[in-house]
Amino acid sequence: MTHQTKPGLHPAGLAYAAEHKAGTLDRREFLTRTTALGLTASAAYGLIGMASPAQAEGHAQSGGTLRMQMETKALKDPRTYDWSELANFSRGWLEYLVEYNRDGSLRGMLLESWEANENATVFTLKVRPGVTWNNGDAFTADDVARNITGWCDGNVEGNSMATRMVSLIDSDTKTARDGAIVVVDDMTVQLNLTAPDITVMIGMADYPAAIVHADFDGGDPSENPVGTGPYLPTQNDVGIKQVLQRNADHTWWGTEVYGGPYLDTIEYIDYGTDPAAYISGAESGEIDATYQTVGDFVDIFDGLGWNKSEAVTAATLCVRFNQLQEPYDNVAVRRALQKAVDNSIILELGYNGLGTTAENHHVCPIHPEYAELPPQIVDPVAAKAELDEAGHGDTEFELISVDDAWVAASSDAVAAQLRDAGMNITRTVLPGSTFWNDWTKYPFSATEWNMRPLGVQVLALAYRSGEAWNETAFSNAEFDAKLAEAMAILDADKRSEVMADVEKIMQDEGVMIQPFWRSIFRHMAPNVRGTDMHPTFEHHHYKWWVEA
Repeated sequence: MTHQTKPGLHPAGLAYAAEHKAGTLDRREFLTRTTALGLTASAAYGLIGMASPAQAEGHAQSGGTLRMQMETKALKDPRTYDWSELANFSRGWLEYLVEYNRDGSLRGMLLESWEANENATVFTLKVRPGVTWNNGDAFTADDVARNITGWCDGNVEGNSMATRMVSLIDSDTKTARDGAIVVVDDMTVQLNLTAPDITVMIGMADYPAAIVHADFDGGDPSENPVGTGPYLPTQNDVGIKQVLQRNADHTWWGTEVYGGPYLDTIEYIDYGTDPAAYISGAESGEIDATYQTVGDFVDIFDGLGWNKSEAVTAATLCVRFNQLQEPYDNVAVRRALQKAVDNSIILELGYNGLGTTAENHHVCPIHPEYAELPPQIVDPVAAKAELDEAGHGDTEFELISVDDAWVAASSDAVAAQLRDAGMNITRTVLPGSTFWNDWTKYPFSATEWNMRPLGVQVLALAYRSGEAWNETAFSNAEFDAKLAEAMAILDADKRSEVMADVEKIMQDEGVMIQPFWRSIFRHMAPNVRGTDMHPTFEHHHYKWWVEA
């Protein structure tokens, strides 16, 4: 039984509303917390006396083509997606159960609604009626249950969704527990968790959670594009161009619910990783929007007269140590390298100061459970002495990064500070096609990480023992236990008390050099609408349109 005061209103909702009105909980946190537990976004806004923002800017016009610069990548089983660009192409036909929006709210897509019991151990999912696959099949609770069961399969190599579904998984079999996922009727699925888990619904909005048809064979979903979305892939030339065309033979469920889709065609054009090429494409009229604009190029695009959209996020860069490889298995080495780097300098040199300094524990001040710790000591002289004491004063360290402009520049700045401290450091810059093939295996490398709405989410994805995306190979029983404790706490203030310990373990273990949290930007031509930068880089195609 849910013990709710009205449909969708979890008992915690009124408490969250009171915190917001008292000024102790900002709007984004309030919306994320309440909608994750089942309250609709419009009802959540109503609780705090605000009207829900309108979806479209002005009167949306139908038709036309939008061309966006974006690196195009080869598709694979969505559960194993490890890059947002993969999902943003397949979003044309593969949809999600829930959608994370710019304001921090979750809203139902293929799910019409959901409810959590009082301690968030049972979630009841209501399937949206009237949805059909583009091959004519009805979309039902069986489809939802089958996909969630597939997410739980930790035996599938690279399946990061299993990390998000831990509370549904049998740790011995690495598959869904018996009774964890129950089809109640054609339109209802019940999830029975082993412990309270505040992240389970938010995890369903993350980009590897695309919903696939029963006939999907685990390969490239564009080869047999059966989905529920309004577009179909008509060109998939990796490294060159990917195209989505509006599916005239399929009536999309969302038109009556949310409006759209408006565009006839969406083209993703690949200019590689050099932002100067994006400028050329914009000036020559070959593109209408950037995927993202970084560093000095933000000002350059401003000068073109294009509109700019900014999202303040927990997106970041981690210059990390792989603890399975020498000498990074030595905590003294890791901490010495960390101590030699002033993160504020990396922010200025690597990202043009467009963000805030981070604290080497991957929990951001905008995360609800963030705990403020004392500043870390930056002391290059002491760092070199500690490295000498550890027996690695003359060791050559190689820092590897992708050739993406801001990632490479930030890595150069890290290497320069280590060199200034008297350490022996070399740099290797690899093209993306090479770097991402082995991104979890390099001894010392820099990786871009997207924002997740909750701090506990990204820690579970990236640092919990044995997870698919744990590129640091960090394995710490105390950390795992504290993180599990934090994930089971609904109240963010109480969760923050535990997170202080989690963050301190990360710092003490010298897991990585994490220099900054970055604001992210998109530029678009003056006639482009609905494409504002999303905090987690999501493309909601049905919202996009162009003004004639």
